[in-house]
Amino acid sequence: MTEGILAAIGRTPLVALRRLVPDAPFRIFAKLEACNPGGSIKDRAALGLLEGARRAGRIRPGTVVVESSSGNMGIGLAQACAVLGLRFVCVVDVRTTAQNIAILRAYGAEIDVVDAADPNGGGFLRARIARVRALVERLPDAFWPDQYGNPDNARAHRRTMHEIATALDGRIDVLFCPTSTCGTIRGCAEYVRARGLATTIVAVDAVGSVIFGPAGADPGAAAPVRLIPGHGAAVRPALFRDDVAAACVHVSDLECVAGCRRLVAREGILAGGSSGAAVTAIERLRDRIADGATVVAILPDRGERYLDTIYCDAWVRRHFGALPACDAEERESSGAARRTPPRARRRPLALRPPERTAAGARAVRGKA
Repeated sequence: MTEGILAAIGRTPLVALRRLVPDAPFRIFAKLEACNPGGSIKDRAALGLLEGARRAGRIRPGTVVVESSSGNMGIGLAQACAVLGLRFVCVVDVRTTAQNIAILRAYGAEIDVVDAADPNGGGFLRARIARVRALVERLPDAFWPDQYGNPDNARAHRRTMHEIATALDGRIDVLFCPTSTCGTIRGCAEYVRARGLATTIVAVDAVGSVIFGPAGADPGAAAPVRLIPGHGAAVRPALFRDDVAAACVHVSDLECVAGCRRLVAREGILAGGSSGAAVTAIERLRDRIADGATVVAILPDRGERYLDTIYCDAWVRRHFGALPACDAEERESSGAARRTPPRARRRPLALRPPERTAAGARAVRGKA
């Protein structure tokens, strides 16, 4: 199956970030998953899901692939299905951007829009999954890859971690991994465990997500509306395991905006919302990362799909009231590095790698 454009999936660049966290006594690298041909890390999972289905005899000429997606997974599957000659129906919801729908249609996908959230909880995600199940029942020879529960999703990301480990000779001290379906983080954790790497995995989740618990919110309050897709979920995925991460950082939408803008201003990397979340997570834990450590952040997708949201000043002001403080800071600094406080206040990031974690992820709240 890996012929033509599908052969270009994976082997994405790992680049050093030298300006993101000025004066940091540790090294930061970014895995640029935007360099996949469909523009995101979901290309890996899409190909892995379809390859697994082919091996199991679940897809053949005439099969209709049906999946729920808010964007990137749908685009990855649409690309692969176009190459393989398969019909693809993508179930989206009313929050899906016009640009993502246009990309899906350009690849030949059929769009089915869910216009109301599940009334019993679980938001649009649960409603989309219900629509997928109904379509699979109705359409002849239909196949649901089930990105939320299919182990082939996680399996595809063992290769992601293999690429990172190979590039750094296995010396990765801390991995920051944005999470939604838990495919990426579980695959990375499985590779770390199998190879006995001394890598601490930090999950990057959204405020309002239920994956690692509703940190940062009153347990009795309604979950905040999340505006930026790419990480977090309203339903805990079946792929979740409580030992995939040693810690979790919950990041708000506004912090994602700030992280994205800081990343492009300091490193020239135009990335999507979950990448901004990873940037925020590193900065929040910077005083707990050991001197000389090697830190890797997975940056899942490209920023062009967020030009009307994250990178649009009018959209940011409309939803948050003002631009994030980092914009003014970047303008005032004119590219000069800001100095960090004295290092005497540092304390080590006392987290355990996943193979030694029994109690699962614990939330890291506020600034360390």
